[in-house]
Amino acid sequence: MVVRHGWHAGKVTRWLGTVKKEGSIGAAAFIGLASGEGLGVGKTGRDDLRSLVEQKGSRGLVIASLCFSCGGTCSETKGGKDAGKMAGGFRVLHLVRPFLAFLPEVQSADRKIPFREKVIYTVISLFIFLVCSQLPLYGIHSTTGADPFYWMRVILASNRGTVMELGITPIVTSGMVMQLLVGSKIIEVDNSVREDRALLNGAQKLLGILIAIGEAVAYVLSGMYGSVSQLGTGNAILIILQLFFAGIIVICLDELLQKGYGLGSGISLFIATNICENIIWKAFSPTTINSGRGAEFEGAVIALFHLLITRTDKVRALREAFYRQNLPNVTNLLATVLVFLIVIYFQGFRVVLPVRSKNARGQQGSYPIKLFYTSNMPIILHSALITNLYFISQLLYKRYSGNFLVNLLGKWKESEYSGHSVPVGGLAYYVTAPSSVADVLANPFHALFYVVFMLSACALFSKTWIEVSGSSAKDVAKQLKEQQMVMPGHRESNLQRELNRYIPTAAAFGGVCIGALTVLADFMGAIGSGTGILLAVTIIYQYFETFEKERATELGFFGF
Repeated sequence: MVVRHGWHAGKVTRWLGTVKKEGSIGAAAFIGLASGEGLGVGKTGRDDLRSLVEQKGSRGLVIASLCFSCGGTCSETKGGKDAGKMAGGFRVLHLVRPFLAFLPEVQSADRKIPFREKVIYTVISLFIFLVCSQLPLYGIHSTTGADPFYWMRVILASNRGTVMELGITPIVTSGMVMQLLVGSKIIEVDNSVREDRALLNGAQKLLGILIAIGEAVAYVLSGMYGSVSQLGTGNAILIILQLFFAGIIVICLDELLQKGYGLGSGISLFIATNICENIIWKAFSPTTINSGRGAEFEGAVIALFHLLITRTDKVRALREAFYRQNLPNVTNLLATVLVFLIVIYFQGFRVVLPVRSKNARGQQGSYPIKLFYTSNMPIILHSALITNLYFISQLLYKRYSGNFLVNLLGKWKESEYSGHSVPVGGLAYYVTAPSSVADVLANPFHALFYVVFMLSACALFSKTWIEVSGSSAKDVAKQLKEQQMVMPGHRESNLQRELNRYIPTAAAFGGVCIGALTVLADFMGAIGSGTGILLAVTIIYQYFETFEKERATELGFFGF
């Protein structure tokens, strides 16, 4: 008998034992397996076929062999269906294979990384990011004038005129695109197969690199650093290379942390750091600005002490420090702290569903469904939508300011204080948060439209995200079944129905709460915008949970 290439000795011995035990039926099964196992059935399919053999004896053995050999067209077992799914021949992900050898990769940790070492890796990664955020691009002509990407820099951790100009844009964009393609089943991925996971990771990385190159070329050709004729061809290519390698560094740093060497993910770390840096700068900045009332310190705290020391009328000095316009004031700082505390309080809201193992008797666990079930994804998707609207509207308004449809999309005016363009009419204006409570009272329709749009968009994005990200009730029920977990007091067939009572509600209501907190932060004038604060708090809270979990594991405490 000719044994299939790639079968190791243990497998051959095991199946020959089956032949000896089952006689001719076992021999038939062996031939079926020998002719078909190369189809690459996933782990789930193999487990199902193995259980079928255990339940139906020799008959199950023949069915299993046929499932392997015929590609899963039989209806005897769902394992056969899994086998057929994996035997589909050419798949889109296979296009990535030739590039895997050339893509930068961080090797997975081959040992358990101690907690202290993880902290060191995380701090070093953050230090590299901060250095890149302050390192100016070599060869640029100028970065003066209004910044068209001003609105998106907070959530994309980018810094104008520096090596980190692109921030995390390439990796976030590629991640979202791949998530949507996989969630909508345009790309078929079996996460139980190691090769599929590697190909998906490679595809995301390759797309991120291509986006980094494309954005770098677009930035240079659009004249963001001066016209190409002023820069010269050499400098233009040099700027593109700097931005490209910075994109590679961000991808590698994120992968370093996610592969188990650090805590959390690089994307979350860089976003939170950028937002917190902005808040601290607005609170303690020593920069002086002349806004018509004489030289003033930009930082709210420094301005408070400066006004109290220099002004004779202390009450008036306090009033100015708390309520000054167009610059950060103490009220903004207190509003920021209040929103931080409110979000942390809401993070503790959750429904805990008890689960137990079908196989291991006595093994109890729990599946928590948080109020913020989709975390900060609704606000990220909302920000991406608004950012694109702003960008397109600004570009069109600069060229066709007299066009009715362009004015309907948005009218823009350059702020005399910040130098950035701000919307003053059209759709772009109405989806922008009012700048203060006084602005709300002066234009209540604008405030009402913004609130309704924000809450609706966040709820819709949250509901949509659970479907495309694989965290819907159907997906969770499937994961629990694969792990042989059931809910006490409920049939296994009712698991999805029970989860449907909680997950869609948590997603929609959680999205509304995220939107409401963002609106509250914006109306109160919190530093760094409501979006930025929500992102920072949720990320910091996630890091706190990760920190506590790692510390407990290091000390040897275990539990559900």
